[in-house]
Amino acid sequence: MNGISQRNPVRLFVVHAFEPADDYDRVFEYLESSHNFYYKNCSNPGLKVTDKDAMKDELRKQISLSEIVLVPSGMYAKYREIIDFALNCAKGLDKPVVVLEFFGVKQKLPVQLEALGDETVEWNEREIADAIRRQARHEDTARWDVIDFKMD
Repeated sequence: MNGISQRNPVRLFVVHAFEPADDYDRVFEYLESSHNFYYKNCSNPGLKVTDKDAMKDELRKQISLSEIVLVPSGMYAKYREIIDFALNCAKGLDKPVVVLEFFGVKQKLPVQLEALGDETVEWNEREIADAIRRQARHEDTARWDVIDFKMD
């Protein structure tokens, strides 16, 4: 069984630009609140890189260690060049990409994220964890939701 467990955490990479970003931190806040979800963070935004080539080399290395790449859409406008590089790198390394919608606003995704994302999810800890399970480990995540409705 290749399921996600404490002994077999999923290795994930969350896109970053080697500087602090709220959406980057928020991904981990959501994952931490997801019940029985274990992961190893392969991204290292705190690393000091000297130039664009060093940044690309380091991103390539971090992505290659991961099983899956997560992209918060809200970071795309500011870090487009880096995120495009990370997405193309992920595709070149045959890593699935999960795109997180814009946080707190309904907004159309940038075309590049739509094109290269394998799955797009809302900011919801269960949806994020389930998308990671499906894309990284091909786990069936069928869950039942209870919906209350009134018939007239």
